[in-house]
Amino acid sequence: MQDLNPRQREAVRYLDGPLLVLAGAGTGKTRVITAKIAHLIQAAGVGAHHITAVTFTNKAAREMKSRVAGLIDNSQSRGLTVSTFHTLGLNLLRRELAASGLRTGFTILDEQDVEQLLAELNKETRADKASLQLARSRISAWKNDLLTPDDALQQAQDQTDTFHALLYAAYQRALRAYNAVDFDDLIGLPVTLLREQPELRERWQNRIRYLLVDEYQDTNSAQYELVRLLVGVRGALTVVGDDDQSIYAWRGARPENLAALRTDFPQLRLIKLEQNYRSTGRILRAANQLIANNEHVFDKRLWSELGPGDPLRVITCRDEEDEAERVTSEIVQQRFQTGQAHSDFAILYRGNHQARPFEKALRTQNIPYFISGGTSFFARSEVKDVMAYLRLVANPDDDSALLRIINTPRREIGSSTLEGLAAYAAERGCNLLSAIGE
Repeated sequence: MQDLNPRQREAVRYLDGPLLVLAGAGTGKTRVITAKIAHLIQAAGVGAHHITAVTFTNKAAREMKSRVAGLIDNSQSRGLTVSTFHTLGLNLLRRELAASGLRTGFTILDEQDVEQLLAELNKETRADKASLQLARSRISAWKNDLLTPDDALQQAQDQTDTFHALLYAAYQRALRAYNAVDFDDLIGLPVTLLREQPELRERWQNRIRYLLVDEYQDTNSAQYELVRLLVGVRGALTVVGDDDQSIYAWRGARPENLAALRTDFPQLRLIKLEQNYRSTGRILRAANQLIANNEHVFDKRLWSELGPGDPLRVITCRDEEDEAERVTSEIVQQRFQTGQAHSDFAILYRGNHQARPFEKALRTQNIPYFISGGTSFFARSEVKDVMAYLRLVANPDDDSALLRIINTPRREIGSSTLEGLAAYAAERGCNLLSAIGE
């Protein structure tokens, strides 16, 4: 722990109750989480198989696991769980199949599969893609807030709300019939099981003796409830977050979950990480001044030992085209002055819609470029259709693949037929393809 500062060291060693680590940007929060995992195993004697760390992306989970591996021996870390919320929920459902009402080999629908299913359920109204995407968004929001179709119907205030709630109910029936779940169910179903079945809840609380959660400001209602149920009254919990870094409210994230911890865990300890290792003084002063305008749950002020740094430049542009031209001219000027290669430069923008003016300006200056992101080849609808046929050839039990291509090309097989087929398959204990044959 010699390379930790006093606040980081305090956060790593504190084990007397639930802990909130308020970690500003660049303050070493991942270092704290990984060091605490090592401390729990080596100093506190908690078995690695009783420790679970949760973050929001598979990439972050892999990085965290790699860092832990650099701190302790492989033999000590055996059984350690470092995963995303959705992977944690998936593992719970796989272990609790009987309780969840799912069958072995249940399918997880991706966003395209969900939209296709909603289109099938909504075929008679001939709703356009935008309407279906809005319905999908509403259903997802209801699930993240742990509202059932009946709850949604009772809260409906107009015809659109009622339509979405009824579609939600039909969608849930279809998922059950197809032995399928969506990504929201990977959190919502475990929460329901933990709430309604005390023995199951106690079993999982004994399995997870210490829980660590990263980026806590990005949790939604369902994820917060999952954490609360897994921790229980013991409160063996460390969460790391920063309400000033919450940018996913539009996806259901609730930064107020940080404040809710004080209500649910009155003995909560708060430790602030304010020393920034990434930025210079001028950048942090500007950031602090901007952040001061936010509505805060917790106050903090970032500082650094990296010196004052270069002065900030504020460049005002007339419009997006002027902005793109100015950025391009900066690249040309920097290359002329320093001799750097084109590959030494990167342009970051908020949304893909902003790419076009930059592409136009770069082409004008004959600057070669590569756009990162966009639609993956394997995410294209026609590729997924072909892959589904191949998956079904290789594995006739792959009901998800069958559901994807059963109407590709169009065969006029409706949702009622599919629900009846799924019910028959469940009764016979066979896959959908075999049920079709029978």
